[in-house]
Parts: sequence; structure tokens; C-alpha cells
Amino acid sequence: MVYPSHGSGTIESIENKTVLDSECEYLEVSLKASDMKVMIPVDEAETVGLRKVVDEESIRKCFRLLSADTTDMSSNWNRRFRANTEKIKTGDIFEVAEVVRNLTVRDQQRGLATSERKMLDETREILCSEVALSLGVDLEEAEEMINEALSDAAVRAEAEGN
Repeated sequence: MVYPSHGSGTIESIENKTVLDSECEYLEVSLKASDMKVMIPVDEAETVGLRKVVDEESIRKCFRLLSADTTDMSSNWNRRFRANTEKIKTGDIFEVAEVVRNLTVRDQQRGLATSERKMLDETREILCSEVALSLGVDLEEAEEMINEALSDAAVRAEAEGN
């Protein structure tokens, strides 16, 4: 499963818990990238954006997106940060990949503000965890695959002077 803003993981169990005199069924999800476990109420799973890990073909499309040209971003870091935050919150792997690609290229060309650097690092972890689970590889191999796809976008952006 993928938990937006946290990455992918595996449902370890479904448990009934009593919280504030109310019994509720919870999913216990073990997140791959952070070794963290989260409890999500079953009734809230769709609301928080919990979804299945994408298939291998979607990962291939994601790699093509990572190696494509960057999209326009605001020159104002605050607007850019808010727009990227909204994309990450969707939980959509293609939106997450676009944020990773655009921030990676911007970092190589102009550098990033501290908050954007943190966003890039966290978003890369989210993407790596889904690639790893989808393709059945470890996190290091997933990161290498992502880096390879990103290198194409960076080389093209440098050649174009963007």
C-alpha cells in the first residue's frame, strides 16, 4: 500500500482497537523507507489516500517522466513549495515523480532552499519505496534506477541552459 506523504509499505495486520470508548478497526502498515509503523482506521483509508502500489508498467511510465523535460515552476520558492506540497499530498506516483525531477534539476542548476532540499529528500524516499515494492528490489537498487532516469533530464536541461 502507499500512504501519501509517507511512502509505501505492507499491511501487517488488521486489528480492533478501542479509542475514547469507541471500537474501530485499524490497518497496521509497516512503511518500507522509514521502518515506521502506522495505524490507519479502516474507515479512513480512502480519505487519507491509501492506495495499492502501482504495477510495473506504471513504474516504467514513471521512469520516462523522470527523464523528460522539467515543467514550469514558479521562480518564487514559497509558491513553488506550496505547489509541490499539493502534488505530494495527492499520493499520485506521477505527481511525486514530477516533483522529484523538477527539484533535482533545479538543485543542480541553482540550488535549493533548505525547506525544498528536505522536501526533495523526503519525496525521493517516497518514490524509492514504491519503486522497490512494485519491482521487488531493495531500496538501494530502486534509488539507482531513479538516479539513472533523472540523469537524462539533468543532462538535457543543462544542454538547453534551463
